Formats: sequence, structure tokens, C-alpha cells
Amino acid sequence: MELKYTRPFLNKLEDIFAESDFVLRYEKGNFKAGYCVLKDMKVAVVNKYYSLEGKVNCLYDILRSIALDESRLSDKNRQLYHDIRNHEKSN
Repeated sequence: MELKYTRPFLNKLEDIFAESDFVLRYEKGNFKAGYCVLKDMKVAVVNKYYSLEGKVNCLYDILRSIALDESRLSDKNRQLYHDIRNHEKSN
């Protein structure tokens, strides 16, 4: 899977969170990895000052590391989620 560093691709990643039981928030903070995931509370926090590329990378990494209830996802988002979970990051 090829990562696209565009606003529409970022919106697609955000849509997966919107349909899931995880809450995605953009906040300021000192995150060593650029993001923080509170799995028990199902909250993902991404540094709001990151560039578009940084935000895409963070959301990609988060989606690879968390398990979502796929029954809540639309077919399109479920397919994208599967692609993210099953492919290595290519940079």
C-alpha cells in the first residue's frame, strides 16, 4: 500500500476513526512519537502542529497498532483498514 501525503487521504484515515469507537483528537503536546494512544479510554491524540505528512504517518501508525470493531466500518473504510493492517509501510 502506498501512503499518500494529501489532504483527501488524511480525511480517509480520519473517517476510519469517525466510524470506530476510538476518538481522534488533535492537541498540542510533547509526544515523543508525535501521538499518544490511550487504549483503555479509546482515545488517540495527535500533535496538532504536525505537518500533513506527519499527521498521515501518525494516523497510519496508530491504525496499525490498534484493533477496531470492523462491524462499525463502512465497506470502503473496512477495506482501507485491512490494507493498512496487512501491508508494510513504504517510504
